[in-house]
Amino acid sequence: MSKLNKITGLMAAAAMATAVSGTVLAHGDVTPQAVDTEGLTPLGEEWADTNPYRDSDDFDRAVEIGASAYNQNCARCHGLDGISGGIAPDLRYLTADYDGDEWFKYRVINGAVRDGAVYMPKMAETLSQEALWSIRSWLETKYVEE
Repeated sequence: MSKLNKITGLMAAAAMATAVSGTVLAHGDVTPQAVDTEGLTPLGEEWADTNPYRDSDDFDRAVEIGASAYNQNCARCHGLDGISGGIAPDLRYLTADYDGDEWFKYRVINGAVRDGAVYMPKMAETLSQEALWSIRSWLETKYVEE
């Protein structure tokens, strides 16, 4: 093989590796993505203590919206289909009760910071209460007992 062919081949391999690695490592925009909550009962400014969609006529619509919202905003850290790979908590283990809602609400409002590093942004600063409770509703359909 000629020296020119080797160099051309190496350059092509490097270009391909760069293109593939960019695609593989890309998680998309880490800025929370807007969520269309049309069709859900508006919840107002005051946060509910428990998931207001759990026992309501809005639950199915909330689950539908929540599935999309989770994939756009949560899956990159908490895992596809709610299955965590260990980077962040596996949210499927949150019980569909006050305790699970309390933990969820606290985290989406306050985020999580350790040693000055943001592990989870304050999602409630960007996403509405309706969007976040929709995500919670979808997660409840994925619940796994410990």
